[in-house]
Amino acid sequence: MISDRFIQAVERLFGPEEVILDEEGRRGYGGDETGLFALPDVVVRPRSVEGVSDLVRLCREFGVPLTVRGGGTGLSGGAVPVFGGVVLATDRWCRVVDFVPEGGYVQVQPGIVTQTLQEFLEGEGWYYPPDPASRGSCFVGGNIAEDSAGPHSFKYGTTRRYVRNLRVVTGAGDELWTGSWTTKNAAGYSLTQLVVGSEGTLAIVVEAVLSIIPLPERRVLVAVCVDSLEGGSRLMTEILRSGVYPSAIEMMEHEALRLAKQYLEWEEGAFGSVSLSVPVGCRAMLWIELDGTEEAVRQSLEKVFSVCVRLGVEDVWVAESAHDQERLWRVRRVIGHAVKAYSPYVDADTVVPRHRVSALLDAVKRLEGEIGLKTVCYGHAGDGNIHVNILREDLPAQEWEKRLDRMLTAIFRECLRLGGTLTGEHGVGLVHARRFSRLLAPEFVSLVRAVKRVWDPDGILNPGKFPD
Repeated sequence: MISDRFIQAVERLFGPEEVILDEEGRRGYGGDETGLFALPDVVVRPRSVEGVSDLVRLCREFGVPLTVRGGGTGLSGGAVPVFGGVVLATDRWCRVVDFVPEGGYVQVQPGIVTQTLQEFLEGEGWYYPPDPASRGSCFVGGNIAEDSAGPHSFKYGTTRRYVRNLRVVTGAGDELWTGSWTTKNAAGYSLTQLVVGSEGTLAIVVEAVLSIIPLPERRVLVAVCVDSLEGGSRLMTEILRSGVYPSAIEMMEHEALRLAKQYLEWEEGAFGSVSLSVPVGCRAMLWIELDGTEEAVRQSLEKVFSVCVRLGVEDVWVAESAHDQERLWRVRRVIGHAVKAYSPYVDADTVVPRHRVSALLDAVKRLEGEIGLKTVCYGHAGDGNIHVNILREDLPAQEWEKRLDRMLTAIFRECLRLGGTLTGEHGVGLVHARRFSRLLAPEFVSLVRAVKRVWDPDGILNPGKFPD
């Protein structure tokens, strides 16, 4: 419990519109999409960078934990204030500060919604590729903290690739720019890239300079049914060998597809002009998106058809209009909601080299039988990042917790064995904080902790997560 003196000091620094003290107001800032929750003692919504620095110094003086929160869409518990203290909300900082197409960048505040930024840029003929499933509600600042990704990371890379420069406040209260406005920067360590993916444990992002690229002229989305996961992996490999480099390669196993269809039919009643009728022998479906110039997309589509014919893949759907593509993408994007409607679950954000995806999924299904927890698998097959949703169904709480810990540990040991790691895009957060130190190399963990001490000497930023 924080002291009255601290609260009074906060109230002196910030106006009444910037501080939330009533319990009902604070509750809205205590959880994320994992369902994990902790009540902050106070929520501060500062209007200035100076206010952020003042708040950090005050928290450091009183030894009060400080957790930064974006849109609350995280899937790792990264923004849950496990020790209470202060939540610093960035929802007021949502402006495009500068748009410089001739320099290939946009400068934004961290509270801007990712889709809002993308739509602004597309209206100008430019493209910011990172597209998490929650892009309609997640904040760019949260994407930077987690190094968020999405389907288009296969071709275009994760958030990390687009961050040129960050204005931050460290855990010591110091304000600095971490990089430059240029595309090339060889002046010492890349502090910018250190902050990206650090999950709010090193510094608070208050402004970001992001690279942008020209908007592709055309997109086409192809959906393909395969009779085995190995068949899907072979199809993906042969498409790449043919010289086609898709903008996205997604995968949904049969059960994921069934749940998504069930959810959408209940919600909307139809799929539009793209109607999915899943064949009996369909083990999984691949989403293959092609983009580029009109001619490049036409040639790529012909090659994809040629590969499908050669491999005996017959069930293929093509969405050419923007409307049909959106309806087809929606099947993929709602799967998290569809699974949640069926059962409470925990998402293991697994990642392995893409040629080992089928080996990972074979191991997951073996563990499913051994431990007695059902899984639903889907995700970014092109970059080896598969979401393994572990379902609770009707298990009692104590038995669920016991089996879940065993299942997660076994799955991530398998990921490490196959050359992967603990998370591809959701972050370590609270969900994997213990596994971070338990499963990764001690030398690595020790070095990460040493970096943390330099940036946040008193450990006030987002405590209870990695690398504590």
